[in-house]
Amino acid sequence: MRTVLMVAEKPSLAQSIAKILSRGNMSSRKGLNGACSVHEYTGSFVGQSAHFKMTSVCGHVMTLDFIGKYNSWDKVDPAELFSKAPTEKKEANPKLTMVKFLQVEGRGCDCIVLWLDCDKEGENICFEVLDAVLPVMNKPRGTERTIYRAKFSSITDTDICNAMNHLGEPNRNEALSVDARQELDLRIGCAFTRFQTKYFQGKYGNLDSSLISFGPCQTPTLGFCVERHDKIQSFKPETYWVLQAKVNPEKESSLTLDWDRVRVFDREVAQMFLNITKMAKEAKVESVSKKEKVKQRPLALNTVEMLRVASAALGMGPQHAMQIAERLYTQGYISYPRTETTHYPENFDLKGCLRQQANNPYWAETVKALLSEGINRPRKGHDAGDHPPITPMRAATEAELGGDGWRLYEYITRHFIATVSADCKYLQTTISFSIGPERFTCVGKVVTSPGFTEIMPWHSIPLEESLPHCEKGDLFPIGEIKLLEKQTSPPDYLTEAELITLMEKHGIGTDASIPVHINNICQRNYVTVESGRRLKPTNLGIVLVHGYYKIDAELVLPTIRSAVEKQLNLIALGKANYHQVLEHTLDIFKRKFHYFVDSIAGMDELMEVSFSPLAATGKPLSRCGKCHRFMKYIQAKPSRLHCSHCDDTYSLPQNGTIKLYKELRCPLDDFELVLWSSGSRGKSYPLCPYCYNHPPFRDMKKGMGCNECTHPTCQHSLSMLGIGQCVECESGVLVLDSTSGPKWKMACNKCNVIVHFFENAHKVRVSAETCDLCEAALVDVDFNKAKSPLPGDETQHSGCVFCDPVFQDLVELKHAAMRHPMHRGGQGKRQGRGRGKGRRPGGRLNPKKPKDKMAALAAYFV
Repeated sequence: MRTVLMVAEKPSLAQSIAKILSRGNMSSRKGLNGACSVHEYTGSFVGQSAHFKMTSVCGHVMTLDFIGKYNSWDKVDPAELFSKAPTEKKEANPKLTMVKFLQVEGRGCDCIVLWLDCDKEGENICFEVLDAVLPVMNKPRGTERTIYRAKFSSITDTDICNAMNHLGEPNRNEALSVDARQELDLRIGCAFTRFQTKYFQGKYGNLDSSLISFGPCQTPTLGFCVERHDKIQSFKPETYWVLQAKVNPEKESSLTLDWDRVRVFDREVAQMFLNITKMAKEAKVESVSKKEKVKQRPLALNTVEMLRVASAALGMGPQHAMQIAERLYTQGYISYPRTETTHYPENFDLKGCLRQQANNPYWAETVKALLSEGINRPRKGHDAGDHPPITPMRAATEAELGGDGWRLYEYITRHFIATVSADCKYLQTTISFSIGPERFTCVGKVVTSPGFTEIMPWHSIPLEESLPHCEKGDLFPIGEIKLLEKQTSPPDYLTEAELITLMEKHGIGTDASIPVHINNICQRNYVTVESGRRLKPTNLGIVLVHGYYKIDAELVLPTIRSAVEKQLNLIALGKANYHQVLEHTLDIFKRKFHYFVDSIAGMDELMEVSFSPLAATGKPLSRCGKCHRFMKYIQAKPSRLHCSHCDDTYSLPQNGTIKLYKELRCPLDDFELVLWSSGSRGKSYPLCPYCYNHPPFRDMKKGMGCNECTHPTCQHSLSMLGIGQCVECESGVLVLDSTSGPKWKMACNKCNVIVHFFENAHKVRVSAETCDLCEAALVDVDFNKAKSPLPGDETQHSGCVFCDPVFQDLVELKHAAMRHPMHRGGQGKRQGRGRGKGRRPGGRLNPKKPKDKMAALAAYFV
């Protein structure tokens, strides 16, 4: 007699399957690990009598991990985890001694039948079981087949017996796709998590999370929540006006009409419409239309839709809902709860499932009516080729299941009955009115056939007051016309249901892993679950996502993970090579990791603002252009401005002082300008915090102040204050420092050259005219009457700083903060071009070469 070992995924499943196959005639005993039981019976297998041993595992037998020394955070550079660090399979739960248990039970067996769950994870566990059992099983005789795979979708007699009669083989490709996902998540997640946790831990005491974790799926999931938070923070409400009219078809009743223009954003325009319509005394019926409309019954239920409804309507978190669904499945109440399919196969016994529900007091009448009148074929949905949609497999009562188990089962059953019910049909009446020149509409709905809404009353058409019977040309007296003032409102925080929808849409995670990722971001304290199961990001979650966006947006955007999921699916289908996908993906993330490490200061700026005591000591300095609140100036290196309301941080030039610049604002973004200075002997220039970080023009780079801004008309820009080409560097322009009076100076916007001039002048302005000799801008100088160097008590003069003999003795070249010896000569050979082409409106397109300008300059400076 042959001995057949059969292995299920959970002890409760093993018991249920053994009970069905042995028809209740079996003996049971505890296994050596105490967690799993062994159920034995005799029967026939492949035409021969056999002794069956049915047992189970408890989920994954093995787990992937790094070998010993690479598990040390301190001794190993996280970058090594991408390729150098070898991995090994370890027992998932050493206390269960699962491998030893399987080998004890498998020793001497001739065949193995794998009853693991029929999904990719199940296929992977199949091979973990085989790796443990095959070495101790009897060797096959010749080409004799010894490995079998059972495919089933529910724990019912029909399905289990059918699976036993049609045994297949385990799918190696699907198992490999799970191996690839495990290795990618381990290597990428550990490398990023270790680095950022070590970097930020201890540096900040109030992070509220012991682990600053990163996950290829977890992080994009958090990204969706923070993206919505940012939209809420940046939302600016707008006031709008709506015209509301009421007509009185009868003395006692009134009918509220909707304005066809819907709303206007201009108060005066709205008032004009109100005045026009108020002149009319009656509303005239322009048209009456009646249409029969249909509200379609739902598609069959898949995992994602079940999780969405559980969160939105039943108030259950996705992880909790999935655990309940799995329990209902193992107890045989519903079919397999992990499926992407929303289409029933042609041979599915819909009537059989429906008959099971004929005696439940909640829906017995509806079910009996459907069975007698004939069911409707469910709508054609998506067939993912995995499992049938989630379906109730046997009747249950509230007393049997209790609490959340019953609530989820009730929804699944109502949904199933709705899929085979008729569509809801209703008659929609639309009456169009004119009041003066303005059009108004009134819509009424009357249900003609409730269809599926009887079993799903929350989908029913709301009861409305019936519209009066009228015809085109009828006149009704106007009750009132008024103007309603309203405001646009920001979106709300994402609900779990909305997040699940976004994850499915962008391919983040699978139907099985989506609840895990959402649970992870809650446990890591990246989001908190508010009322209505809305996910509100914490400070830590917001800063992390903003930091990823600042360094490498692809770390948080769903695009890369979505592409990886597609590659993993190709492995499962046998269309992609496991090793190539692994190598290619790890190479991409390794490069991203190195860039992330090099740029971590960008995230540190945000962290320091949110979590360091420095954030508390920062002083309000200038106003944010977005929210017009004060931003805090944090002096600690790297110094920066932070707007706590918008949660934005703006880098500033380093190694100098920052102060408010006369409360002047940038004309582009309304941010208050700040003045950076390297000291009284150095140079200074104003800058807009926003433009400094987000260059407004194509020819500008990040980190440019107003002295390099090419805005054509701003009074602080290079275009208005630039004077001439720097006398030392090729690319720089000497720009007037308009804050330096009375010790006026101009400084190069690239190098550290400073030119002092016109001490004690009242005003120095850059003229729109240029020098005929060197193309530099002329300057208008207004001197102090008592100290004017001009002849004949004159106080005003216009001329070229470089060429005008009157200014010759008033110009002195220095280097900022005297860092280097002054260059006093050697400029004669260099051909300067002054402000040159395109430096400012009005400049010549083809500037002439200066007439020995540099030789003259050298003489002046000496």
